Amino acid sequence: MSHTVGVLLDRKTFMGIPKGKTGSEKLSLYNQAAKQHKLTAFYTSLHQIGSTSAQGYIYAKNRYKFVRRSIPKVTHNRAITLSPSLKRKLKQFSESSYVFNRQNRYDKYYIYKLLHQNVHLRDYLPVSLKYSEKDLKSAMAAYPSLFIKPTNDSVGNGIMKLSKHLSGKWLLFLRKGRPMLLSAKGAISVIQRVVGKRTYMIQEAIALATYKGRSYDLRVSVQRGITGRWQVTGVVGKVAGAGRHVTNVAKGGKVRRTEVLFKNNRFDFERMMEAIRSASISIMNDLSEKLPHLADVGLDIGIDHRGHIKLIEVNGRDQRYSFKKAKMSSTFYRTYETPLLYAKYLLQQSKTSNS
Repeated sequence: MSHTVGVLLDRKTFMGIPKGKTGSEKLSLYNQAAKQHKLTAFYTSLHQIGSTSAQGYIYAKNRYKFVRRSIPKVTHNRAITLSPSLKRKLKQFSESSYVFNRQNRYDKYYIYKLLHQNVHLRDYLPVSLKYSEKDLKSAMAAYPSLFIKPTNDSVGNGIMKLSKHLSGKWLLFLRKGRPMLLSAKGAISVIQRVVGKRTYMIQEAIALATYKGRSYDLRVSVQRGITGRWQVTGVVGKVAGAGRHVTNVAKGGKVRRTEVLFKNNRFDFERMMEAIRSASISIMNDLSEKLPHLADVGLDIGIDHRGHIKLIEVNGRDQRYSFKKAKMSSTFYRTYETPLLYAKYLLQQSKTSNS
């Protein structure tokens, strides 16, 4: 008999299931993994959940069937729940089901502060400050290059870069295209206008390793699997697009395999991958003690020209499509398989504790 694992989706993604329009969610890979490991994936959404049962889709006999089921014991959360009403519904649902990755959107500065508490992780953290005009001025005096980024946005939205120019002025990169050359006062004035009343942070910009003259960083998929422990499922490079100051694929970044990037920089491939794996697992071991229910994240990791590793940010809902774009099919599949294996682990744990 197969065990049921809930997969909680955004309403729009859920509604697209009958037409096969599920955006970046590749449900066929969940289906493949579920079949392989004798599980049933039950796709649902918060608007389909009642007090003891839920409506949703299961994939059987090559088609999606709309069914009503008891609330599953374990659920993998892939929905973003930002509104108060959705947060309430998720909290209510979590009383009946063990929902992992329950919260998957975190304030970036809050994550930095949590990790900074651990002295052993500080070498991985670029200096970061909560945004204020005063702290921007002091950061400009201390560092040649800075990122000013919103603490709650994703896919590179709203990120500005500020770099000292040989003339003594500052280059301000706002969006795609040519940066503005401004005095310190002028740059601060523009940044203040962009920030407005929203919450931003200031982050020391790492001199990232480059590929063909463009900066790159890495997306590292870190997940819990069948043992319940953190593992690195895959690593792929993201190279900044032409005229861009961010590497996000959604902002014109190009994916490249790590073998190509590391060879270009003459990094020892095995040593670098082991350092990335070790850093990523240390970071997630620490963070998951402070933030319960984390199980599936994407880390953005930067490497400088000397091969030093820096954590740029933690993505609580990894989009995974970078692996697909890099034609890393087996890794792409494993990023879907591993959360289901973690669900299987949780089901086995609950069975053991109940027997």
